Amino acid sequence: MEDVRAKYVPPTIRETAFNCPHCGALAQQFWFSVHANSPRKDATPLLLDADDVKRHNLDHIEDPETREEVKKWANRMATGHPFIEEKPAYRDYNVHNVSLSRCFRCNDVAIWIHDRLVWPSRGEAPVPNSDLPDDVRSDYEEAGTILALSPRGSAALLRLAIQKLCKRLGEKGENINDDIAALAKKGLAPRVQQALDVVRVVGNNSVHPGQIDLRDDRATAEKLFDLVNLIAEIMIAQPKHISEMYGSLPEAARKAIEKRDGRK
Repeated sequence: MEDVRAKYVPPTIRETAFNCPHCGALAQQFWFSVHANSPRKDATPLLLDADDVKRHNLDHIEDPETREEVKKWANRMATGHPFIEEKPAYRDYNVHNVSLSRCFRCNDVAIWIHDRLVWPSRGEAPVPNSDLPDDVRSDYEEAGTILALSPRGSAALLRLAIQKLCKRLGEKGENINDDIAALAKKGLAPRVQQALDVVRVVGNNSVHPGQIDLRDDRATAEKLFDLVNLIAEIMIAQPKHISEMYGSLPEAARKAIEKRDGRK
């Protein structure tokens, strides 16, 4: 199992391999220079959102393969995330001091101004666990961007992220103390229970998820970053990896194991 922290290489414009700011994996990075074309007169930048994609009917594109490619492109545009699309080599302008890197593992693009990473903006947070659900990862990354400016706000977002992780375990995600008690009765792994209890003790039980706790400081927020990653590793990443390894066993071996254990 990959341990990102054990061989962490911070993102830098001077290397061709580092821990991706998107997926966190130590992977090869492909670099791109940036060029610009002039739009037609008085045109504004092309923007699409999810509603735009729903509104546009692509049935007029007769070729199904082409229609599917256009749909994929529109959906990528609607995410608001930068990506690279191959086009003819002709361009109007070179854009200097702006560079793109694309991760070999996740294929996501990072944007650099001179030697500074500007997208994604993680601030000073540790690399998020690559198996965090998208909504939890969004809270985590936002918490990272405001850590230096507002440790209290960062901690509030991280507690909200942990409540969402509790929901992933089948609980209500409204009161962390109640969630821990319910999960413990279901046989929650002791390490996860301890991690959740740390979150509960360093916080204020009367403060609802996402609300500011005036006692929070930077050290508290930094501890919560580590706890989010730890909980995600134990309750999402490890079971997923074990399931994948079990699924790769020969079918005959799996059937023998299921017969031994009385499972269908």
